[in-house]
Amino acid sequence: MRKITLLLCCMTFLGASTIKAQVSWKNRLIVITDIGNEPDDQMSMVRLMLYANQIDIKGLIASTSIHQAKKVSPELIQKVIKAYGKVQPNLLKHELGFPSAEKLLRLVKKGLPVYGMEGVGKDKDSEGSEWIIKILKEPDSRPLWVSVWGGPNVLAQALWKIRQTETKREAQRLIGKLRVYTISDQDNSGHWIRQNFPELFYICSPGLYATATWSAITGFIRGANNEVISNDWISKNIQESHNPLGAVYPDAAYGIEGDTPSWLSLIPNGLSDPEHPDWGGWGGRYEYYKPLLDTKVKSFVPVEEETRAFWTNAIDEYTPRVQGKWGRTLIRDTATYKDNQVTIWRWREDFQNDFAARMAWCSRDYKNANHPPVVKLNMSDHLTVKSGETFELDGGASYDPDNDGLSYHWFQYKEAGTLKTTIPIFPENISVVSVKAPKVDSTQTTHFILKVTDKGAPKLTRYKRVIVTIVPD
Repeated sequence: MRKITLLLCCMTFLGASTIKAQVSWKNRLIVITDIGNEPDDQMSMVRLMLYANQIDIKGLIASTSIHQAKKVSPELIQKVIKAYGKVQPNLLKHELGFPSAEKLLRLVKKGLPVYGMEGVGKDKDSEGSEWIIKILKEPDSRPLWVSVWGGPNVLAQALWKIRQTETKREAQRLIGKLRVYTISDQDNSGHWIRQNFPELFYICSPGLYATATWSAITGFIRGANNEVISNDWISKNIQESHNPLGAVYPDAAYGIEGDTPSWLSLIPNGLSDPEHPDWGGWGGRYEYYKPLLDTKVKSFVPVEEETRAFWTNAIDEYTPRVQGKWGRTLIRDTATYKDNQVTIWRWREDFQNDFAARMAWCSRDYKNANHPPVVKLNMSDHLTVKSGETFELDGGASYDPDNDGLSYHWFQYKEAGTLKTTIPIFPENISVVSVKAPKVDSTQTTHFILKVTDKGAPKLTRYKRVIVTIVPD
């Protein structure tokens, strides 16, 4: 009897430990996708499945767009989920919390098979629009992200109905929980949403796809690591990964995964804070302003003058780092790049390697796969210092779960703060660095990023952000 009691206690402890390990903050996400229009939506859906334990997926809604105006294809979402279901048990060997395929299949909904504003108004409800309202009304204090890969008319209908059926106070409460990222405007309801709901948190690159921030993920860009988005790389690391999920990742028709940036910053990698799009992350960096109308732009959806500010294209200046042959291992490249697409492609190698590693988890056991390092600071991630003061940035507590060696890179992310002065860090590639605050006449903030990369295969990266407030002496 004593042995049984001891066994039950151990089981209870282990169960509690497992549950505790699974409980953490996850960003809630609903996806609206015109999947079936071209292969890139299915590509993005495959990648999303590999992060289904780190993002709380609340809905996957098939919709229309200007590219697929009269059809919705929920069966293609289901196809990807069923492939995921075959590898989900192996994914659980690497990280906890991957939901069952059955749970995800219950989240698949569809919008009306009509274009844009034809699906908005009285008697235009769909199971997709009703589902958004249902999830919004759940007693959950977390924001609800809506990632729109096609046209947003399903979201527009949900907003229309909320305004028609709820009190003004309740409508404001529900809308205040929404965080929307649309991949440009792929029907005429996007501009309607921005015009009619000026308080709605909204990220968008209106106008031409080619100049949008999100398009930095899709193809060849001067200065970027283009190898990791090449057809050969995709074939080797994703499609030929010998598992059912990799097998449903299609060949590119135009470019890869144009929709993925809409949710990349929700991955808890230590770099991004989704509530602060201007801080930057894998999904890009965005600033809050009203973009000017360019009448020369001829995009798929007619461009209209904006009536409000929202989160849109921002510019980073970036000089890539490369491996030195001798001496210091990390050195500046010879060219510097400056535009809005830099805000995504500067991280391209990191998020592609992460994708490849997680795809390998689908078929490998833990000891034969790579896992990301754990970045820890021996200091606070918020500092206040005086002009001219020298202070330390210390990431020496970082470690790797696979016992791989680590490489460090400290850098100032100047665009994320108010201080426009460059603060030298030398050398950049050690775990602890000393930095001297510049002279300031008014209180300023600047951001430092610690990038830690392991020496496994593929190399995996995680980050910590330190925000420093500099006050006048």
